[in-house]
Amino acid sequence: MADKKTGELMQGTLDMLILKTLARGAMHGYAIMEHIQSRSEEVLRVEEGALYPALHRLELRGLLAAEWGISDNNRRAKFYRLTTAGRRQLADEAAYWARMAAAIGRIMETA
Repeated sequence: MADKKTGELMQGTLDMLILKTLARGAMHGYAIMEHIQSRSEEVLRVEEGALYPALHRLELRGLLAAEWGISDNNRRAKFYRLTTAGRRQLADEAAYWARMAAAIGRIMETA
């Protein structure tokens, strides 16, 4: 397992990472990918083929709202932001993640 490729996300974490990233404010897809990569110190990489379906799914679930705008490099881009439901979902997922990480940590510490 030590030789696993850098950048693989654990199943079920992409949605949470997107929601957490958008808690900072509205962003377009490429900026979301860059933020996750830079905040993870280049450990996590999100491929476009995974990101955009996830954004669409979250939007359909009412967790994100989107509108077209102009990016920093003067291109038309779809900007996503959290909805109230998205903020609630993020809080729920963050609490769940904290419980799971603590439980796994306790198991990993045992001899």
